[in-house]
Formats: sequence, structure tokens, C-alpha cells
Amino acid sequence: MNISNQVALVTGANRGFGKNLAAELLVRGAKVYAGARNIDSIDLPGAIPLQLDITDPASVAAAAETASDVTLLINNAGVSTGASLLTGTLEDIHLEFNTHVFGTLAMARSFAPVIEKNGGGTILNILSILSWLGVDSLGAYSAAKAAAWGMTNSLRLDLAPHHVRVAGLHVAYMDTDMTAGVTSPKSDPKDIARIAIDGIEADLYEIVADDLSRNVQQGLAGGVAALYPNLPVK
Repeated sequence: MNISNQVALVTGANRGFGKNLAAELLVRGAKVYAGARNIDSIDLPGAIPLQLDITDPASVAAAAETASDVTLLINNAGVSTGASLLTGTLEDIHLEFNTHVFGTLAMARSFAPVIEKNGGGTILNILSILSWLGVDSLGAYSAAKAAAWGMTNSLRLDLAPHHVRVAGLHVAYMDTDMTAGVTSPKSDPKDIARIAIDGIEADLYEIVADDLSRNVQQGLAGGVAALYPNLPVK
């Protein structure tokens, strides 16, 4: 995919990783819609602000009608409530799934026909190292991202005959507002944005952005014992 020929929509583009993705696309010559719930929060010279709440079906439908020339959709909008699956509120857990799973699915369902009509293109879902690895303090987030990974795999098969490539980005912590309280090493979101767009240009189905994510991916073959060595065994 030649990025300079594309019309892109990035969800959650008003800050953090989404803003860096949109900026990288603009540098490479793409036309960019910057989606956010509050368009006044978008500060990206050259981008087209687009009011968008991916958890609101009416908002998603309106965005698909407005951005009817899109060939590249990047599902980046996300939330992290910090909810535990056992002790967190169901409201927070629902928010995680409504955003990362059902909101992302709503975007894919609405924009896949748009992309196909425009000659084909790509959907990139921003996943996480936590798509593959559970963390007790982020149980709702991990579970929602794991579901989003499974959804990405299924959509890839469903949409291939329609000339829509579905890719996933796996990445560990990035230095954004969402991870402000995290003390673990963090990647520069500008670097990860370049890796992500490079992966789209190379027509990759799975983009693994850092060494930690690659190590966890390799550990999947080892099963539970490899991924969770501290679990008690008989």
C-alpha cells in the first residue's frame, strides 16, 4: 500500500498514540480524518477533524457517511479503566468491551463497505501485548484486547474476499497519558507510529512493534507454564 495515495481515518486521534499515527500519515502524504468525541480537542494541522464516538452507532454511521472516501481505517480509540474482572465494577468492564470490541467492530462493519467501494484498502486494529498476556491489575483491559485480537483474526478472513486487508498491531507500553502511572519501560509513540505505518505499507497482517511483544508472542507456543511461570503447579 502506498500511503501517499490513501485516505485515512484514525480514531482517538486527539492525543497520545492516535495523534502520532495521524501525524505520521500526514507526513507521508495521506489525507487524514482525525476522529475524536470532542473535535475541539484535535490539534493536527492538515488533518480533517471528525466528530466520532465509536461506542455510539449513530456517530459511527454519520462518520462513515462523511468520510466516504476512506481507504485506510486505523481503530486506535481505547480506554483503560484499570478494572479487575473480579473486583472492578461491571460498568467499567462493559466500557472496556464496548470500546475495544464492540466499538471497533462497529467501525469495521461500517467502513469495510466504504473501503471496498473505494477500490480496497486496509483496516489496522491497535491491539496490545496484553492481547496475548493477562495481567491481574488490568484484567478487563487484557480480556477486551484478547477479544479484539480474536475479532481481528476473524475479520481478516471475512474481509479478504472484499479486498480489505485487516492487520493488527501488538505493542507493549508507550509513553502516553494512558500509561502515566506505569513505571515499566515505555516506547516513544512516535517510533511505534512509524513502525505501524511501515507495516501497513508492507501489507503485513500482524505488526509486532517491540522486543517485549515479540518475546511474549514466542512464549505463546509454550502455553500457560511459559507465560505464567509463577502459577503454582503440582
